[in-house]
Amino acid sequence: MARNVLKRLKETTLATFFEICAMWNIKSDQHFKYNSIDGSIKWLNGSLLLLKELYANPSDPEFDALGSLEITGAFVDEANQVTSKGINILKSRIRYRLDDFGLIPKLLMTCNPAKNWVYSDFYKLWRDGKLPKYRNFIISLAKDNPFLSPHYVENLKKLDKNSRERLLNGNWDYDDDPTRLFDYEDILDLFTTKAEPNAEKYISCDVARFGDDKTVICRWEGLQCKEVKSYPRTTTTEVIEILKKLCEQYQIKRHCVVVDEDGVGGGVVDGFSGCKGFVNNSRPIVTPGKKEAANFANLKTQAYYELSRLLHEGKIGVEQISITDKECLIEELGQVKQKDADKDGKIALIGKDIMKESLGRSPDIADALMMRMIFELKKVTLLKPFFI
Repeated sequence: MARNVLKRLKETTLATFFEICAMWNIKSDQHFKYNSIDGSIKWLNGSLLLLKELYANPSDPEFDALGSLEITGAFVDEANQVTSKGINILKSRIRYRLDDFGLIPKLLMTCNPAKNWVYSDFYKLWRDGKLPKYRNFIISLAKDNPFLSPHYVENLKKLDKNSRERLLNGNWDYDDDPTRLFDYEDILDLFTTKAEPNAEKYISCDVARFGDDKTVICRWEGLQCKEVKSYPRTTTTEVIEILKKLCEQYQIKRHCVVVDEDGVGGGVVDGFSGCKGFVNNSRPIVTPGKKEAANFANLKTQAYYELSRLLHEGKIGVEQISITDKECLIEELGQVKQKDADKDGKIALIGKDIMKESLGRSPDIADALMMRMIFELKKVTLLKPFFI
């Protein structure tokens, strides 16, 4: 029996477990013995229930703390708070004496609606009728629980819209995290908004860093993204050729092309001379007469906040995008969140590694959209009067 934090597991899940045992007349020291020190429950028949923490500790990124653990089955409460990697490591440990008793390895997970890996790996596949046969997904609402106090349901009805949709109505498309930059409704409007006409054309390109990532290229006319294309497993040479063809076909100037310069993207910037390189951790762009740039930790944070502002104002639209990429973009923008919002200091975003853990992939499409903002941030500087 596991949860993200062991202390919370003991305070909540385990407390409920003991309540159910009492209802079923299962008694401590008669049917089982609970050892609070090593976190285990030993049953009369010799079976052992282990209490485990699945917190993604930076000092143990591979969950080596689970070691050579051998278990027959597992239950994870509030699975949305655990990273997908933690769940996968736990699954790999379900192997103890399965063949001896003809058992199939099983993992039960429970959680409230959340816009992370549980959304994409379970809810979305279930909704679209694509859930693998070896998985099952069951929706249970508050009103389905006959043991809940009616006062609890009434309190849920009084929550804010996002929390009410998630916790009362079981709506998986809402996120009540106050640190998120993009509202769900604003994200959906992105695909119906038509930005004001603008003759200037741009390209923003996020280059794949690893085998599972994908290169994403966005073609723009003003703030209207006319086309989003994703390319799996592309070389820097292939990306350069794609950019050349797009520039020739749509008459896009090279200085209006921005490419992610971090990692292998640096090779594209070098090979496609004249384009702009986007360095995520570089200094924010300072606009004459404004001091907002000093509030941001880096250029990436500044650009995402600019994207959030323009999207909220209904000034950005996206046209040609595949259904798969559209769903990915909705999920990715929902995971863009402020880091340490309750602390003083410069505004920063959670790291890409954290987003990848939540999404189960890299936020490539959202990053490609975000990089387009470099031209908006530089616009005032570029138009600043020049006198001789």
